[in-house]
Amino acid sequence: QLQLRESGGGSVQAGGSLMVSCEASGDTTGTQCMIWSRQTPENQREGVALIYTGRGVTYYADSVKGRFTISQDNVKKTLYLQMNSLKPEDTAMYYCAAVMKFPSCVRVTTSMALHVGLSADDDFGYWGQGTQVTVSQ
Repeated sequence: QLQLRESGGGSVQAGGSLMVSCEASGDTTGTQCMIWSRQTPENQREGVALIYTGRGVTYYADSVKGRFTISQDNVKKTLYLQMNSLKPEDTAMYYCAAVMKFPSCVRVTTSMALHVGLSADDDFGYWGQGTQVTVSQ
């Protein structure tokens, strides 16, 4: 069983920076990719960033490209999301997920490219409980 725990959220003014972390405990074997997603005000979960755990290849939603950086520390079993130049529209609950099926990773990158939310029917694997990020003007 794999458990994920996010931390590092908080409140910041527009233009500021935050780093959120996602620490994994348990067996991470078989994880194909790790993702950061956020819950929009419309209650849709959208992919923000993805990293393939094997090769470290990354993908980003257009809305965060150039401002956010996803990274991983395999020794610490921790995923990070460095968020710079934050905007009020970045306000959301941020979740990390360990995705165990490669086709699901591909669907995440596709949804980010098409600017659509993650499918509620997809089996992404394991999710954390989320951490709130609030950006004020």
